[in-house]
Amino acid sequence: MFSIVVTPIGNLGDITYRAVETLKNADAVYCEDTRRTAVLFSRYGIKTPLRVYEKFGEARTAESIIRGLKAGENYALVSDAGTPLVSDPGGVIVRRLREEGLEYTVVGSGCAAVSALVLSGMDSSAFCFVGFLPEKNADRKRTLDRFRDLTATLVFYVAPHDLAETEKYLAAELGGRRAALVREISKLHEECVTFTLGELPDDVTVKGEMVLVVEGAPEASERLSALGVDEHYSHYLSLGMDEKSAIKAVARDRGVSKSEIYAAVKRKA
Repeated sequence: MFSIVVTPIGNLGDITYRAVETLKNADAVYCEDTRRTAVLFSRYGIKTPLRVYEKFGEARTAESIIRGLKAGENYALVSDAGTPLVSDPGGVIVRRLREEGLEYTVVGSGCAAVSALVLSGMDSSAFCFVGFLPEKNADRKRTLDRFRDLTATLVFYVAPHDLAETEKYLAAELGGRRAALVREISKLHEECVTFTLGELPDDVTVKGEMVLVVEGAPEASERLSALGVDEHYSHYLSLGMDEKSAIKAVARDRGVSKSEIYAAVKRKA
């Protein structure tokens, strides 16, 4: 088992009993700075060996962790303070754990949205909490319009009886984005199911507290590059650009030469 353990952001007394037990029972604890984590360990008499897990060595360390877990070891990950993965290292190992089908969990968090984000394995470098969508269609659309173009990961709360309808609505409005349904966080039947919006598995368990984590919108340049060259070019003209500037902008978005775009535009003229 791999445990992502939330530690106090200030007062060391804020740690949970389960977090202390998890750290004591692990075969090793991975941390950003052993000196910082040693202070916490001293406070609670934790003797578990410490190993360094830092951003610039994530890929290499993650592979070592995977090998240990497959050999039956139990590991924990902490950051200097707060929740790993949220502006702290951890994203690489969670992705690898999901790829390998290895068990992992979050320990010590008091926020379902943040825990679900971490468990989902989605991009946690920037995220936005949306909460429950309104029931009325007009209100629902107004709410979603505020978030649909954000490139940050979106986090929704959803009631079990609304799951099918909400997932279908998001698929229609946002398209086939990657998503994760996280349920029963920190409980016996904790589960994280990844899928593409519009393709929620039929056998998913619809029970308990649920959080839906959805991939953010693609960058504007990516959305524009999905258009034909002429539509892409016309978009920039509609913004008031002259022909030369519009060709330059299209070439930049698509990663090609200006002469290639110029030739394509002239063929359409």
